[in-house]
Amino acid sequence: MRALLLVNPKATSTNRRTLDVLLRALGAAVDLEVAETGYRGHASVLAAHAKEKGFDAVAVLGGDGTVNEVANGLMAVDDRAKMIIIPGGSANVLARALGLPNNPVEATGALLEALREGRSRTISLGLAEWDVRDSGTGAGVESRYFTFCADLGWDAEVIRAVEGLRSAGYRASPTLYMQTALRHYLMTDRRHPAMTLTRPGQTDVPGIFLAIVSNTAPWTFVGSRPVNPTPWAGFDTGLDLLAMTKLRLPAVANLLRQIVGEPQGLPTGKHLVQAHDESVFTIEAVRPIALQLDGDYLGERERVTFRSIPDALQVLV
Repeated sequence: MRALLLVNPKATSTNRRTLDVLLRALGAAVDLEVAETGYRGHASVLAAHAKEKGFDAVAVLGGDGTVNEVANGLMAVDDRAKMIIIPGGSANVLARALGLPNNPVEATGALLEALREGRSRTISLGLAEWDVRDSGTGAGVESRYFTFCADLGWDAEVIRAVEGLRSAGYRASPTLYMQTALRHYLMTDRRHPAMTLTRPGQTDVPGIFLAIVSNTAPWTFVGSRPVNPTPWAGFDTGLDLLAMTKLRLPAVANLLRQIVGEPQGLPTGKHLVQAHDESVFTIEAVRPIALQLDGDYLGERERVTFRSIPDALQVLV
């Protein structure tokens, strides 16, 4: 097998010593070529050209954002090359959801075993589509795949703020995310919901403050503890949704109490809107709302359609 390994040198847990160990281990099992990403979106470009350069697999050492870029690059050219994920970020949600160890060296050991045994899995992806306007070309539609989650509202605002802090030199950590989440909660308008859920053949649901869209569970991790707002979500079903129609402190505290840690079933509460195994739905807003996909901030949007794309990506596990 000929494989291209894409390395994000800025990933949280990537260092030279770890990389050397991984290169020796992988290089002994496959014909390996290594490329470092140099800018946001670079991994997508490199992955999209992997097939024409004769690679059978694209491996990625980085966080969830870099993994997302590789998935989008492969999907852009309908490339059925295998994707190999080596966790190198702070959360590594997709790798852990697939059952890989969170340590990059241990994960490489598990992946080498999968290579020897010829094990892989084909997973679904989510697709987000939104309208854009360009002064030169008029209206259009942009889209992006996501591997495990998408959010509109408060959480996406937190992601935007953390990205700014990281660019200023702060290290991504659960503490940084929690402090930023609290600060933005206090700044959020908790009286005037902006979003409405629309599903084919069903009654619209207005009055939404926060929308969490999941392609799998868990949604994220706080250290070693999973966070499961949509515990029924999985790679073999459509998309799941949890939305909040109240953002007051008691409602938020009640939800957090139910979703942090191992899942005990679906969260309960009159302020929750939930959906399971959906093929398509749309979130519309009366004002621009922050959007994030797989932990990457994608700007503010007024209308986003989410689609489930089954059997989309082949992953070594």
